[in-house]
Amino acid sequence: MNANKILDERFGEKGTKEREQFRDKAFSYYFGEIIKNRRKELHMSQESLAEKIGKKRPYISRIENGEDIRLSNFALLANALGLSIQLKPE
Repeated sequence: MNANKILDERFGEKGTKEREQFRDKAFSYYFGEIIKNRRKELHMSQESLAEKIGKKRPYISRIENGEDIRLSNFALLANALGLSIQLKPE
């Protein structure tokens, strides 16, 4: 069984509300992991990262735990962590 069939069975077919909710949660988790791993690579605390972008430490914690993130805040975090964001057509 391939990954798409497993996802179809567990979360519905592509385009369904359930599948889109799963996709959104998966992206939020993935972005949170990238931010957390990069912060740790740079030996930064959540507190110091929060100060660098003008937020509070609990905000960084929520992002690293997969809470949805606004694009403008994602850009702030990426810049503070020396990450680039690349958008390209599929």
